[in-house]
Amino acid sequence: QALAPAQAPSPGVRRGAPWRRASPELMATRRKGPPTKLSSDAKKELSVVVPTYNETENLRPLCERLFAACKAAGLTIELVVVDDESEGSEETEKIAKALASEGYAVRIHCRKKAEGRGLSSAVLLGFGMAKYATLLCMDADLQHEPESVPDVAKPVLEGSAEFAIGSRHVEGGGLGFE
Repeated sequence: QALAPAQAPSPGVRRGAPWRRASPELMATRRKGPPTKLSSDAKKELSVVVPTYNETENLRPLCERLFAACKAAGLTIELVVVDDESEGSEETEKIAKALASEGYAVRIHCRKKAEGRGLSSAVLLGFGMAKYATLLCMDADLQHEPESVPDVAKPVLEGSAEFAIGSRHVEGGGLGFE
């Protein structure tokens, strides 16, 4: 099922689940006008996609810090972990399932080599699995501060931007552990 032209996402934004089924012509359609305003509920919902490869030590602190920061900001989030087969995949899956059993909205997909490999395809797979219309991708190695997620997502959630990029290479940016 393809999206109607008025619903076609512009580059960098994915709204609604069927985006991957749209025709290339439709995907190339550029939406005109200001960013689409999200419903008041959608303004508070965020899917965070985290590709992992040997990240067993980081997954629990990432999750705990991310959910604490987003809860404090009034956001409802889910964490979608996409793991590429690594030596730590079994343990990563155990940790993700334990976090889910503790009440965190965490889902994990352990990719097999036949499903693809690498960061970009893992992110796209996670975007396709996401529950909410607004998406954020971050590394699992904690080089991206989980506490900055609400601020990075805010312009998109408020409808004042179609996408946002957190960077340590801009004024006010940094590594977070200096």
